[in-house]
Amino acid sequence: MMKQDKESKNTKICPVCGTRVSENATRCLVCGAQLTATASTKYAPTLAASKGTPEIRLKLPVAIALGLVFIALLAGLVFTLMQTPDQTLGAAAPAENTPTPTATITLTPTTTLTPTPMPTWTPLPPIEYVVKNTDYCSSIAALFGVSVQSIIRENNLDANCTIKEGDVLKIPQPTPTPSPQPTSTTAATAESDCQTITITVEAGWTLSSIAMNYNVTMAAIREYNRMSNDIVYEGMPLVIPLCERKPTAGPTPTATPAPPYPAPNLLLPRSGAAFNAATNAITLQWASVADLRENELYRVTVEDLTAGNGIIVVEYVQDTKYILPSTYRPLDATPHIFQWSVTVARQINSGSSNPIYELAGYESEKRVFSWMGTGTAVTPTP
Repeated sequence: MMKQDKESKNTKICPVCGTRVSENATRCLVCGAQLTATASTKYAPTLAASKGTPEIRLKLPVAIALGLVFIALLAGLVFTLMQTPDQTLGAAAPAENTPTPTATITLTPTTTLTPTPMPTWTPLPPIEYVVKNTDYCSSIAALFGVSVQSIIRENNLDANCTIKEGDVLKIPQPTPTPSPQPTSTTAATAESDCQTITITVEAGWTLSSIAMNYNVTMAAIREYNRMSNDIVYEGMPLVIPLCERKPTAGPTPTATPAPPYPAPNLLLPRSGAAFNAATNAITLQWASVADLRENELYRVTVEDLTAGNGIIVVEYVQDTKYILPSTYRPLDATPHIFQWSVTVARQINSGSSNPIYELAGYESEKRVFSWMGTGTAVTPTP
């Protein structure tokens, strides 16, 4: 306390800014105001009496002036802050308005493999067939190479397949089985280079006669037309591959005999079929056993068992059918029983005026059918 009182007595307060100065100072070191003796003695007891922080007292004009200075400084600072962002923004405006291009990730589309379409087979339209008096569903099915059930379904027949003469049946054609697509380029090129000709089947033509006419194998015609059997019908288009023609057989020093052919499968008429006197001719039909050679034919044997005259006809044909003419029809009023069979025969001599044949295969089964005579009194001499 003694030290503080001593310091209070040796100092004085500036009346302008309130700064403590020495007792002998004539000018304030802070604000430069002139100091008098009265000023120092006036505030000395007050400062000595206060034990805390000294109080700074300003006159009203000085306080107003300091406030104005502070306001001016503050206004200048605000103006500077407002002008600087504008200039900065003005300089950076082009960069702000111009968007920076961002790299866009482009998705690469995944390649979708398109499956190769498989060939679709359009069902062939059914064939119209007029029922004869000697026809049965089984014989018609065997003739066209279809099942009896398919004929029943196609024509809405009963389970017994009841038909009568004059009925028009729709015979469904068998749908060919699609063969695998060729993968070899060489094979596809060879097929495209093959010279072909398209023909239209006429009445009485068979696949065997067409093959022999164009010197092409039956197997080649079936393959090019995707046929499942040897049946052809009138108006049917066929593609004949001329590039598949069989080579012309040249003279060979030693004839190579063919192996025995299997027994032909008889088709029509069925065993036990009956024909009346109004039937002028009977067609005998069988299935092909193979592509016969040029010197090979089918040997057809027909015998009238009722007349007791033995064999009445032996014919050699290239086709798979033989028409028994009306000249062999009985003349009496009783039905005659005929027996027939087919086998393959081979010509062993080179002359055509008097050919000699030998059997070259197994004989088929023997079927029988009846044929009513005309009722004339004269019986022809066989």
